[in-house]
Amino acid sequence: MVATHPRKRDFPVSQVRRYLEPGPVVLVSSKWQGRTNIMTMGWHMVLEFTPALVGCLISSGNHSFGMIRDSGECVINLPTTALTDEVVGIGNTTGAEIDKFKEFGLTPGKARQVAAPLIRECHANFECRLYDDVLVDRYNFFIFEVVKAHVTASPEHPETLHYTGDGVFMVSGRIIDRKALFRPWML
Repeated sequence: MVATHPRKRDFPVSQVRRYLEPGPVVLVSSKWQGRTNIMTMGWHMVLEFTPALVGCLISSGNHSFGMIRDSGECVINLPTTALTDEVVGIGNTTGAEIDKFKEFGLTPGKARQVAAPLIRECHANFECRLYDDVLVDRYNFFIFEVVKAHVTASPEHPETLHYTGDGVFMVSGRIIDRKALFRPWML
């Protein structure tokens, strides 16, 4: 089959994130001086495999920014589509005014390597420590090392949310298996 060339239109560069968001929406939990918080985040990416490094953009205006910067740790929690309303609600409120665990009926779980709580309703939890803060002051970009991972056994490929802007999400689609054709990339 010959590839077709779809007709294109000009598009505002300020909106390219609608097509380039790197991964699923996550909930980031934090703890500092006895207080906990949760934020919704879509701006993150894997930077390295070993050590497991993840880059995250956290706005300095976000209540979690100071908590994470001061504590040097957080938990990146992967919700499924079952938590869509909670994801939106958490993103629309500030932890400076409410306890988001109580407000959204989520259960904090004890992490093994960090003080920040896990969110037990999430499919996966990744305990993180700040690995490098060289880009925080200039770009609000944190580089974390995942120091402990917890993943639900089933389903192997959960339905996750991917933000496209303006309150619209896409759901992770069907699985396309090409393992037979896969060759590890040259390192």
